[in-house]
Amino acid sequence: MNAVGWFEIHVANMKQAIKFYETVFGFNLGRHKFDGSDMAWFPFADKPSAPSLLVYDEKFYKPSQDGILIYFSSPSGDLKNELENVESAGGKILIQKKIISEDIGYMGMFLDTEGNRIAIHSKK
Repeated sequence: MNAVGWFEIHVANMKQAIKFYETVFGFNLGRHKFDGSDMAWFPFADKPSAPSLLVYDEKFYKPSQDGILIYFSSPSGDLKNELENVESAGGKILIQKKIISEDIGYMGMFLDTEGNRIAIHSKK
């Protein structure tokens, strides 16, 4: 069992946010409306995992770079590849690829198009 059930990244412009995350990570998000909220789900497996989504709801959600920091796992296996897409997709690099430790691997950090601070991790 994972300690995290799922997480939501708050957005102000869903279309722009979907384009950004699809460009940076190279996967498709499924967009759905649920109980007054506009949501876009990241791909996830049925095995134990922490599903995640983008969510827009004017009453309850506001993008911020001051909240919790979420680390995505690099789909390519080397976060340098995903960081190379950030600025052309409209984001801003905050921390270029750097080593955390030999046994943990590497990290990088960026601002998405909505103003959220997001990190990425890879072993190489």
